[in-house]
Amino acid sequence: MRNRYLDLLRFLAIVRVVVYHVTGWATLTLVFPAMSVMFALAGSLMAASLTRSGPAAVGRRLRRLLPSLWVLAAVFVPAMLFSGLTASPRLLLWLFPIADPPANNWGAMALSIIWYLRDYLWFVLASPVAFWLFRRAPLPTLLAPYLLLVAIEVGIYQAPPPVLREFGLYFGAWLLGFAHHAGMLRRLAGRVLYPSALALAVTGGAWIVAHPGPRGYDLNDNHLGNALWSAAFILVVLGRAPSGIAWLGRSPLADRAVTVLNRRALTVYLWHMPFVVALTPLVDVVGWSHQNLLGLAIRVLLVFALVGVVTLAVGWVEDVAARRPPELIPGAPPAPVGSAVRPGAGAVSRPGAEAAVRPGTDRGGRPGAAWPAPAAGAAVAAGSAVVPAQRVAGEAATVDLNAG
Repeated sequence: MRNRYLDLLRFLAIVRVVVYHVTGWATLTLVFPAMSVMFALAGSLMAASLTRSGPAAVGRRLRRLLPSLWVLAAVFVPAMLFSGLTASPRLLLWLFPIADPPANNWGAMALSIIWYLRDYLWFVLASPVAFWLFRRAPLPTLLAPYLLLVAIEVGIYQAPPPVLREFGLYFGAWLLGFAHHAGMLRRLAGRVLYPSALALAVTGGAWIVAHPGPRGYDLNDNHLGNALWSAAFILVVLGRAPSGIAWLGRSPLADRAVTVLNRRALTVYLWHMPFVVALTPLVDVVGWSHQNLLGLAIRVLLVFALVGVVTLAVGWVEDVAARRPPELIPGAPPAPVGSAVRPGAGAVSRPGAEAAVRPGTDRGGRPGAAWPAPAAGAAVAAGSAVVPAQRVAGEAATVDLNAG
């Protein structure tokens, strides 16, 4: 059975990411650290898969992750090649983004969110070993990414490889997902959980205030502050998760919206940034400034509308990847069962016989994967929208930017 509270968290995280990229409001990153929440939810799902299937879960998770990327690449890679991108063997990274795939100038902005898939891929590949360590030494394993990040940020470990910085920034949230799946967060007494969350929030907040970035107090500009503040948030929202959210089921529209966005989370995440980048110069012509709330609201609605059109066209790929029956719009009510036998349909009618009705056994397949983040650094502005630059792993000169 799906946990609708976790579905709601993922829904809110995706909406927050899109709104942030359109508006650039740094406050949103503090109110809801969406990328860390998405990694935590993905980590919880990964732990559940490893518990059921062992290392074979890696292949299943990749199967659900990559097809939506390939659809995006099938559209944008030819367009980038046509507009000047040099063909090279690195284009194969669009099939398996273990590092950032190549892009030209406009593609680097429109497709800057690919870093999330790269980090997600790294975390999935590392999960069998991490899960083995976590089950034997949970606390040391959970603390390791945060200690690594502290060593990097205070200068003890200088010039680390970009991959280690990414693990320090977001793998801690992924491991908190492991702890959620194991029930550790739920079992924490309030006298432990709340003081721990408060200490993390105060420490992270103080670090953010003392080290403001180019956008002020934006979590995406501050690795250590981001990790600590997000950990405090995750401890509370997952550690004190309600057993159910009955009110969601009483609102068919809200319930369906949460279902649709969860089943299409990857499609929405991958495709929203190209529309943010494309719409920004167009609406600037109309004269809507960054402070124009009506203009920002219209831009948010336009982005969601355009993403909705693309989702109708290619979102079913997520169903195929998850081995569910493809649906145009997920979450449709199940078809009625036990319809009466029509005369002349080949059945023999017997007086007094009662029609047997077999209860339905399937309501639409297995739960979908969480998606997911962004990283830290300065953002590239396209008009008033926040456009995170592509983060290139493994190169000496790296600009680390957060996508959400």
